[in-house]
Amino acid sequence: MRPLGALILALFSSSAALAAQRASLTSPISLDSTTRLRLVNARALWVDYRGRRALHLAPLAGHEHDTDQEMVAILTDSDFEDGVIEVDVAGARRAGYATDNASAFKGFVGVSFRVHGDSAERVYVRPENARLDDQFFRNRSTQYEADPDWPWQRLRRESPGTYESYADLEAGAWTRLRLEVAGTRAKLFVNDAPQPALVVNDLKLGQTRGRIALWTRISSDAYFSRLRVERR
Repeated sequence: MRPLGALILALFSSSAALAAQRASLTSPISLDSTTRLRLVNARALWVDYRGRRALHLAPLAGHEHDTDQEMVAILTDSDFEDGVIEVDVAGARRAGYATDNASAFKGFVGVSFRVHGDSAERVYVRPENARLDDQFFRNRSTQYEADPDWPWQRLRRESPGTYESYADLEAGAWTRLRLEVAGTRAKLFVNDAPQPALVVNDLKLGQTRGRIALWTRISSDAYFSRLRVERR
């Protein structure tokens, strides 16, 4: 029989190891001016926006009115497979882009995950759609897609209504996104709602891993803050 002191020490060591393991699963990535980013078609500006310090992804100088290209900030120190990504985002249509409902310029802002080379899974919101008096477009307030072969156009064409949904959003306001990922499933929660606004049961890239990226488009005035990542 093990001496009582040795047993207590073993239990303490086991508990300490478990606590350390749990702590290691919460990403040390902070979203501030020290965060290491690899930018694609974008400038990273640290600004005060609606009461807090935030990352503003802005077009490259001279490209403010380009065709609606992606702007991406890849978190180079991230490594994500399963877990939770939480981030506050704010998105609205930038001046100079079309305002009709049929256009694609809706304040796109969101998160890419399992980014590896040209491959990425992505969930984002279209805040401009959420308050329209047109249910057809309101039902397109959230969106899932996957690079390179599963853009929203294909998903909408082949599986209408399956990879997009309604969520109450306000253009330009801070919106809390919580993305839960497990295997080939993902759930998007908006503004601390107890139920997901969007459920994806068949992530198109399968069980993969990669980096996390903050994502928007040149047509969007997009801000990000309060990032938290929990790996499982």
